[in-house]
Amino acid sequence: MDNIFEAGVETLRQKLLLMASRAGASVSDSVLSLLQRDLDLALKVRQDDKLIDQCEVEIDELAVQLLTQAPLAVHLRSVTVVMKIAQNLERIGDEAAKIAKRARDLAKEPPVSLPADLPRLAAFTLAMLNDALDAFVNRDSAAARTVILRDPEADAIHRQIQAVLMQHMAEHPDTIPRCLHWMTAAKSLERIADHATNIAEEVVYLCEAQDIRHSGFKHSAPANT
Repeated sequence: MDNIFEAGVETLRQKLLLMASRAGASVSDSVLSLLQRDLDLALKVRQDDKLIDQCEVEIDELAVQLLTQAPLAVHLRSVTVVMKIAQNLERIGDEAAKIAKRARDLAKEPPVSLPADLPRLAAFTLAMLNDALDAFVNRDSAAARTVILRDPEADAIHRQIQAVLMQHMAEHPDTIPRCLHWMTAAKSLERIADHATNIAEEVVYLCEAQDIRHSGFKHSAPANT
């Protein structure tokens, strides 16, 4: 029974890693489509979002089967964490699709040179996502906690971008529609950072059996397990 269950958990884990790879690639592609005004790449992101959605469906179906077989609390925790991470990855795919939608809209407009440092936010957000997923793979709660600590910096970069764009719109009213597309894309990146933080919190729960969401324990030392 244990061997069959463990095999199912490993299949679930592999499906999650495939979903994670697709979600990360979609974020990268969406930002690239925005920066390079690449309409074809933006359309690809929209199609890839459907694959990410399908991954979540498959993960949920297998997870429900495994939950009826979970013999120990630790097994139950492993399966539920995978489901929650999959939910966050699906939402990351949605945010990537939103960025790609802005890229498609901007490709129809004249180019505009903006001072906002969107690539910096994109790189920072993707690093958070990759590190959160690495923490899951390695079951490293300490690494997960470092990802959580970086979320305020992602928020600060986002606020800086929004402020720059607001000033640019005030000085160049003709760019307002295009700037609004960039502001929406930046907000999506900030939300992706939030989802990366959520994934890191789930890793802490997986490793320490401690739910640190909405608590004062996010930045505390790991609990003994």
